Amino acid sequence: MATTALQEAYKDNPPISLQHLLPIDFHSIQEVPNSHIWPKINNFPISLDEKPPNVPIIDLLAPNIEKLIGHACKTWGVFQVVNHGVCLELFDEVESQARRFFALPAEQKAKVLRSSASGGTGYGAARIAPFFSKLMWHEGFTIMDSPLDHAKELWSHDYQYFCDVMETYQKKMKDLSYKLWLLILKYLEASQQDLFTSEYSGALQLNSYPCCPNPNHAIGLAPHTDSLFLTILHQTNNTKGLQIMKKGHGWTSISPVSNDALIVNVGDLLHILSNGEFQTAYHRVLVDQTKHRLSLAYFFGPQVDSLIVPLISSKDNVGVVAPKYRSVKVKEYISLKAKHNEKVLSLLRS
Repeated sequence: MATTALQEAYKDNPPISLQHLLPIDFHSIQEVPNSHIWPKINNFPISLDEKPPNVPIIDLLAPNIEKLIGHACKTWGVFQVVNHGVCLELFDEVESQARRFFALPAEQKAKVLRSSASGGTGYGAARIAPFFSKLMWHEGFTIMDSPLDHAKELWSHDYQYFCDVMETYQKKMKDLSYKLWLLILKYLEASQQDLFTSEYSGALQLNSYPCCPNPNHAIGLAPHTDSLFLTILHQTNNTKGLQIMKKGHGWTSISPVSNDALIVNVGDLLHILSNGEFQTAYHRVLVDQTKHRLSLAYFFGPQVDSLIVPLISSKDNVGVVAPKYRSVKVKEYISLKAKHNEKVLSLLRS
């Protein structure tokens, strides 16, 4: 498996202890262990509105598409997209292969555990785990480009279809991400050619949230923001669990409007690039007592040697607007995020 630049960037991050890397054997758990009990889970600010605000739903065939996306990024930092051109059958195939992987015995999955040698790829707990005193009800598998080496380790003779499906899905998501990216640049009145001349990078994250005996005291993913430009998320089987912190409303659940609807959220680097105009989506994931939930997250961003410089939009029309963040190379940002997590944006303020 060829090593991508994004993998190389994650190799330089601080090593993660086995406690924060290896998920527990969820297949054998009958109750939530103390290590995974979050006593204050119900004390998070949760919206009590009977009708919470609706996350924008955007039709990619709409004539004013860039304005719709720009407004959603400014007001929410997240939106759902329909008519995106990715067929429902592909989602089903990826989900089937993801369930095939997560159904493996714990000792089998541990054979492809993330390591310093593998960079950001492989099996393991959430990357944000070391920043919290309690562990999360989650296991994940990260893929960058081909998962061939890992797949051969898992299935010595029956690995090719898994690889084909994951590679096809990554290509579709990268194409869709790039389409959304060009629309965003148009809204920001910036030229893609003026910003980056190299290829873009991406990573596919398969997320598993097993059935939880006590979902009121466990959490799938703790509150966090994503790092790169955009995240495209598919919640399988039309299930929900993702919540976004919406100012003035608290935690708001995002329910897919259809089986093929995709959730798109703004990451930190796009927040910086937009000079703070776009909201980086602060989100978390809840778990369920009876449903084993999966989600497919594709992270899209620039190559790690790219320099992110805040754009000063001509739409401001209020004189000269100073940059809110200093310029930062992607590789430096990834390193800072690995050390400081959600404090990273404050460290980069001008």
